[in-house]
This record gives sequence, C-alpha cells and structure tokens, in this order.
Amino acid sequence: MDILIISGAAFVVALLTFFSGFGLGTILTPVFMIFFPVDLAIALTGVVHFFNNIFKLILVGKQADKGTLLRFGIPAVVAAFVGAWLLLHIPDAQPLFDYHFLGRHFEVYPVKFIISILLIIFASMDLIPYFSRLQFGREKLPLGGALSGFFGGLSGNQGALRSAFLIKAGLSKEAFVGTAVVVSTFVDFTRLSVYATRFTKAGLIDNLNLVIIATIAAIAGAYLGNKLLKKVTLHFVQVTVAIMLIVLSVALGAGWI
Repeated sequence: MDILIISGAAFVVALLTFFSGFGLGTILTPVFMIFFPVDLAIALTGVVHFFNNIFKLILVGKQADKGTLLRFGIPAVVAAFVGAWLLLHIPDAQPLFDYHFLGRHFEVYPVKFIISILLIIFASMDLIPYFSRLQFGREKLPLGGALSGFFGGLSGNQGALRSAFLIKAGLSKEAFVGTAVVVSTFVDFTRLSVYATRFTKAGLIDNLNLVIIATIAAIAGAYLGNKLLKKVTLHFVQVTVAIMLIVLSVALGAGWI
C-alpha cells in the first residue's frame, strides 16, 4: 500500500510541478513521512527528486537560457552550499510560534515563515494585472539566484523562490522550464552532497525498491508534463506558478509542511 500511495503521489505531483518548476520535494516529503521517520523521508525524497531532475534535464535542459543560467545559476549553487552548511552547523532554531488545530500540534519556524511572506508577495505580482506586466531586469537575477539557493540549502524550499524570479525574467515557457530544471539539478547536487553525512545511516538501501518505483512514477509524470507543455500558453504557466506559490506559502506559513 505504501508503494502505491507514494508512487501515485510522485506521478501526479511530478506532472503538476513540471509547469511550475517547483514543488515535487516539498509535497512528496510529507507523503514519505506518513510511512517513514523524518530523516529517512528526507533522504528518500531527495533521491527521487534528484533523478527526476536528471530525466527532466535530458528532456528540456537544452532549452535553458545560457545567459540566465550564468547570472542566476552560479549564485544559486554557491548560496546553496552556504545554506546547507549552516543547516548542519547551527543549533536547531526555536519555533516562531505554535498552535493546535483539529487535535494536531503545528510549529512555525522563522525561515519558513519568512519564505512564505516572500512567496505571497511574488505570487500576488503574477495575479495582479499591473504587476504581471513587470519584469525583473537581468541585474536582479544574481540576487534571485542567491536567495533561492540559500533558502534551498537551509530549508529545502528553493524551487518556489527560483520560479518566482525566473517567471519574471522575460523567458519563453520552454526557456523558463529548461532553465529552472538545470538550476534545480545543480542546486540539488550541491545540497545533497552536503547532506550526505546525514543519509549514510538513514536506511536508503533497505528501501531501494520503493525509491526505484517512486522515481519511475515521477519520471512518467514529468514525461507527460513535457508533452502537455507544447499545448499550453505562457500565461497558463504564469498563473499555475502563482497559484502554487500561494498554496505553498500558506502551507509553509501555517507550519503544515
């Protein structure tokens, strides 16, 4: 049953997040947590996310905008290393606040709360007509890369900030998806390399079959998403990103994920 649920979730989420450029790791981690301890859930999700990105890199990597990759990707990778290193060396942060809802206890941490506020601002810019016509200048790309990479290394939530900046960079829908995939793959490789010391005893080998099946399911979802990309407009991609940003920001700010 766990294989069926996790693989089904991986397929659906990989399909939906192909357009937005983020969300697979964020959404899939809580699903893994239903069946596994937190450290193992993070490790399993990281492996599925990484190999799904490798597949998407083969599909659409060549469509990435090289100038954007240099301005955005290099700061993202460097900042991801810094964020991941800090995560392993700073003491556990205290919750900003906590609350009980429907018999469950939720804790909201400072980093995720800050990210949620930033995401709401960026998402609103895509849904309000005046702001939707605005674009970030190329000079803002290094800042966006550094922010998304740093928060990715620190909290694992790098994709949403990355998409929020890239969707305003004046790219075509193909270049947006391709650039997001290339940056995501390199950031994943960077932070997973730093996290590796935590994964060695997590039990990855014992759950290898589950990882393989979930990865195949995610790849199938990404493949279908790539086929559908040819039939959608840039406006659809922008609205999809904005809606997913809002949903994710509310979930982060409320401490649900």
